[in-house]
Amino acid sequence: MQLDLTKFWNLCNLSRRKVVLSASLLLCTVISYGQLNSKSYNYLDFQKKPYYFGITFGVNNSGYRINHSPSFINNEQIYIAEGAAGVGVEVHMVNNLKIGEYFDFRFIPGVSLVERTFEFEDGIGGINRTKVESVYADVPLQVRYKSAPYKDKRAFVTAGVKYSYDVQSNSKTRQANTQIKITPHDFQAEIGAGFQIFLPYIIVSPEIKFSQGINNILIYNDKLNEAKILEKVLSRAFTFSIHLEG
Repeated sequence: MQLDLTKFWNLCNLSRRKVVLSASLLLCTVISYGQLNSKSYNYLDFQKKPYYFGITFGVNNSGYRINHSPSFINNEQIYIAEGAAGVGVEVHMVNNLKIGEYFDFRFIPGVSLVERTFEFEDGIGGINRTKVESVYADVPLQVRYKSAPYKDKRAFVTAGVKYSYDVQSNSKTRQANTQIKITPHDFQAEIGAGFQIFLPYIIVSPEIKFSQGINNILIYNDKLNEAKILEKVLSRAFTFSIHLEG
């Protein structure tokens, strides 16, 4: 089945402010509720569970880190080559296994929609943009360390690795519109931080995370000038997520 996401990406661009605003309002509401119930100890109910599940909603800002090849130095047609970030959304399923009092092992598979752009500028100010729209099937593995609880809240930090496969890479639309080819396989290292808010029946956890690619995702093409001046392309992303677990 051919995936044509042009209309979807346009809709995301038009509504991303609404998504961020809605997430902010939800977060403020949850924090206010938690403060009103600061003397309760809901976390004790969740401490009895060796594992629990949930769902994650996120907004990502993804781009490329580019290393230039030696051909870029003497190239007379392209003076600037860089990556531009774009906004996307993602949904993941949370599988959390407790390891003692302060550690968790987390398996969070899901789907991410990512938009990134290559920008090439010539000497007279002309800019050539190559947009890459991807649909990733993600397989993240994380270890989380949590602080001691205080009034039904716990801070945490996470670290882990993620494998992503771009199911959009072989679509006819992608092949026709994208000259620079990117491998569908991407491995990333991830670090993040956030806090848990224990409500009577659910744990709400806002989190900010940074992901950095560790493998070169560029498919080299010496017949294309834009690709020839690139030596290495690594993915990177900032993500704001809200985990709902219980």
